Amino acid sequence: MRILIVDDDVELVGLLRFALETAGYEVVSAFDGEQALAQVAATMPDLVVLDVNLPRRNGFDVLETIRRDSDVPVMMLTVRADEENEVRGLDLGADDYLRKPFSPRALLARVRALLRRGNDGEEPVLASGPLSIDATRSEVRVEGGQACRLSTLELRLLRLLLGHQGKPVDVQRVIGFVWSDRDAADRDALKQLVHRLRHKLGRIGGSPEWIEHVPNAGYAFLPRAGP
Repeated sequence: MRILIVDDDVELVGLLRFALETAGYEVVSAFDGEQALAQVAATMPDLVVLDVNLPRRNGFDVLETIRRDSDVPVMMLTVRADEENEVRGLDLGADDYLRKPFSPRALLARVRALLRRGNDGEEPVLASGPLSIDATRSEVRVEGGQACRLSTLELRLLRLLLGHQGKPVDVQRVIGFVWSDRDAADRDALKQLVHRLRHKLGRIGGSPEWIEHVPNAGYAFLPRAGP
C-alpha cells in the first residue's frame, strides 16, 4: 500500500514516513499543494495524508481537485481546532480529520481503517427500508433518489448500524469498529460523526431521527416510513 504524505513541515514528514514505513507501508511525500497534485497523478497512492496549511495551494484546494477525478481516501491534518474547518474538509470529500499534535498510534489506527475500505468482505450494496448504500462508491440513497457521498468513517458507522437490524450497538463497540482503536477517538468524536451523518441523511430526503441514541444501550438505525 502506497501512502502520500503532504505537509510543508519537513521534520513532521520524516517522522510520519518513519512510522508508516515501520508499519510496512510505502511512503511518498510532497511539501506544497502543486507537488501534492503532481504526486497523486504520478504515483496513484492508496491513501493521501493531507495538511490544510500548505504553500502554493492550500489543502482544501488540493482536496477539491483530487475529488474531481478520484475517490482515493484522504485524511486531513491540521492545527486548526475549530469545527467549521473540520466540517469544510469533510464536506469537500475528506474521509477523516486528525488534529495536530497526534500520536503515531492514533495515526496508524486511522490509516488502517481508511485502507480497509472496500476490503472487509461485506456486500457492496446494503439496504434497509427506504435507504440503500453502495459501499463500492461510498454513496447512500433514499428511495432511489439523489446519491450522497459518505466519508469512510460515515460509511463504516452506517454499515455497522444497518448490520444489527435496528438493535442498539454499544458506544464503545461502535468506536472500536469505526476507528479500529478505542484510543483513536472518544464519545465526542462519535457524536460529531453521528451529527454529520444525520445531516447528510436529512439532506437527501431521509430523516436525522433514523439514527437514534438509545440511553444506556448505544446507537441504532431505525428507519421509518418517511422523514
